[in-house]
Amino acid sequence: MSPETPSQQTVRFGSNAGQPLTRRDGVAKVTGRATYAADNHPDGMLHAVAAVSKIARGRVTFLDVEAAKAHPGVVEVLTPSNRLTLSHDPNDKMPPFGFRVEVLQDDTVRYANQPIAMVVAETLEAAIEGAALLNPRYEAEPARTTLENGLNFDPASVGVGAPPRTAYGDVEAGLAGAAKVVEVDYVTPPQYHNAMEPHAVVAEWDGDRLMLDMPNQALAMSCASYAAYFGIPASNVTIRSPYLGGGFGSKAIINGPQILAIMAARMLRRPVKLALPRAQMYGPVGHRGRTWQKLRLGMDDAGHLTALHHRSISATSSFDDFLEPAANASLPLYASPAILAEHKGLRLDTGTPGPMRAPGEASGSAALEVAMDEAADACGMDPLAFRLANYAETEPGSEKPFSSKALRDCYEQGAERFGWSSRPLAPRQMRDEDGFLVGWGMGTAVFPCPQFPASGRATLRADGTALVETAGADMGQGAWTALAQVAAEALGLDPEKVELHSGVSTLPDGGVAGGSAHTASAGLALHNAGAEVIRELSELATADAASPLFGAGNIGVVARAGRLHRRDDESRSESYADILARAGRRELVGKAKAARDPADAAAHAMYSHGAVFAEVKVDPDLGQIRTTRLVGAFAAGRIINPRLARSQYFGGMIWGISFALLEEAIADERTGRIMNADLAEYHVPVNADVPRLDAIMVPEEDAFVNPLGIKGVGEIGVTGTVGAIANAVWHATGVRVRRFPIRIENLIGGL
Repeated sequence: MSPETPSQQTVRFGSNAGQPLTRRDGVAKVTGRATYAADNHPDGMLHAVAAVSKIARGRVTFLDVEAAKAHPGVVEVLTPSNRLTLSHDPNDKMPPFGFRVEVLQDDTVRYANQPIAMVVAETLEAAIEGAALLNPRYEAEPARTTLENGLNFDPASVGVGAPPRTAYGDVEAGLAGAAKVVEVDYVTPPQYHNAMEPHAVVAEWDGDRLMLDMPNQALAMSCASYAAYFGIPASNVTIRSPYLGGGFGSKAIINGPQILAIMAARMLRRPVKLALPRAQMYGPVGHRGRTWQKLRLGMDDAGHLTALHHRSISATSSFDDFLEPAANASLPLYASPAILAEHKGLRLDTGTPGPMRAPGEASGSAALEVAMDEAADACGMDPLAFRLANYAETEPGSEKPFSSKALRDCYEQGAERFGWSSRPLAPRQMRDEDGFLVGWGMGTAVFPCPQFPASGRATLRADGTALVETAGADMGQGAWTALAQVAAEALGLDPEKVELHSGVSTLPDGGVAGGSAHTASAGLALHNAGAEVIRELSELATADAASPLFGAGNIGVVARAGRLHRRDDESRSESYADILARAGRRELVGKAKAARDPADAAAHAMYSHGAVFAEVKVDPDLGQIRTTRLVGAFAAGRIINPRLARSQYFGGMIWGISFALLEEAIADERTGRIMNADLAEYHVPVNADVPRLDAIMVPEEDAFVNPLGIKGVGEIGVTGTVGAIANAVWHATGVRVRRFPIRIENLIGGL
């Protein structure tokens, strides 16, 4: 479905925010003028290449450093014997989102693709050849790669500090008293961030000052982390990150290869560039960990839940503790009187997992939404009717209002657009004109609305234009465009008169571009900074006897289209430029911070809501699956830019196709090495895999999530789509598949 044109789009929430403006950075990106990290080439720059382990567990016993250094062009080889000592122990986590990293602190190998040396050379080719000449030898131990040979443990937390167990009510009593019980197991695979732009860094030292060009989702936080590793003040670190070619959570985390490149630059006193090749992104820079999930659902005779038990065994590395919080996906949504979500950990010889688009919710909702479908089938109910009978009016386990009307609206509008009412209840009842089996499925989408503390600065210039600044990140979601729209509305200016500076750490801290929270976080800071400018401008005008606004201080003024208007008399107004000129001011500067009100967070559940409806077609002879239609209806508060929001919804639903049908990293159980560490064999959707997409923006005004009413749109599209596709496959074939991605061999026996 095409984005609405300005003439079709109803003006909502003001003159600027709410309009489907095109991306500010679009021309630079499509013409190749956008400068990504690896495009920077300072004078005297060296090239770094990580030599990585080919085993998953053991130790390095030999590196032929002499052979590598004898190669013409090789300048240095970093190994555990000569690397710099860091000021922060790499085996200690760096709060708040830090992980243990591998920076050649010893000869231990903890996973395949772990850096075991770094070669620095005058050219990239020399660095690659030098790394090959190291010819490492190992003392290998058996790799732990499966549920059977991994090490089980009880985690202290899951995700980023969430409790591993949450319980409401008596689950066992609820199951014992249920008229029907569904007990099912699901497996989700390891998935790796495959952003178009790989992790890269260009590091340059000037004394004890460090300049970094790198893709980064959390500029201020990362400056503090790198400063701690190298024993310098955070103010001495500058990160430039104007363009990011995707991040999905991985580029908010400090990683070992980048630290080693910075270390090499300091040791050699020359700029050093490192850009990870695609294969090396499968290991040291995070991934979505594998899960083994069990759900038990109890229902009474009317189809209402009596108990919901969700248990996940979540894989992590042998040396760190990030666990996919999959079971927590069952906590906020369905109105069961008894809910238990609990996690166990499994240590494998793999790189440490980390936040990946919709962490926890993607894996957990994939299992939950299929289980809800199986429960509906057990009760003889339509899946939509079953969910409508069980969705929560308040957040389960609390009395916080849950925006249940918004979720109901999503169900109803999505079902109507999709044509759900004509769906037969039993499977295998529909075929197309070519004889393919047709199935329809649905899934509920829900995602929390975090908000990070952020700062912004707004400068109103004498000519009536403005500059707004925040150290934010645009990973392709359109943040530069949306943030400028928010600031323009606060300043009462047309967006084309507002210049946005972002993507460099020397600007006010824009918070973290993660959790679908960036527009709410940095946007509110810029809004507050703009409001401060208008307040100062109003004081100048209303105190000036020569102004038509003189004396209007108690009545108040309204900022619109570069003018201040008396609130009680629109005809009495004055331009910003005239007010500043008469006051002899070249500019006015407003600075502001923004953070969520703790009282609102304590009193209200804060989520985006949605429902996704899927159509699939399955070849009855070959078992091939094609998703042919997706309709998503989403309520996500105030929509700043419908064009950008629709693009994010589409991206989330496409990711859901990938999760459901394509995406899986496959490890050799003998060696622990990822066997499909490239885009040829690690399958993600291409244009031919993407069906007709339709995203409905359900109006919602939330006065409590933040003063602007902004919620996230980036990740919620994943959470309903995976289950919707799996449920559609069952409806087409009558085969329940409980392992993702769904493959032909999972269907053949039942067709």
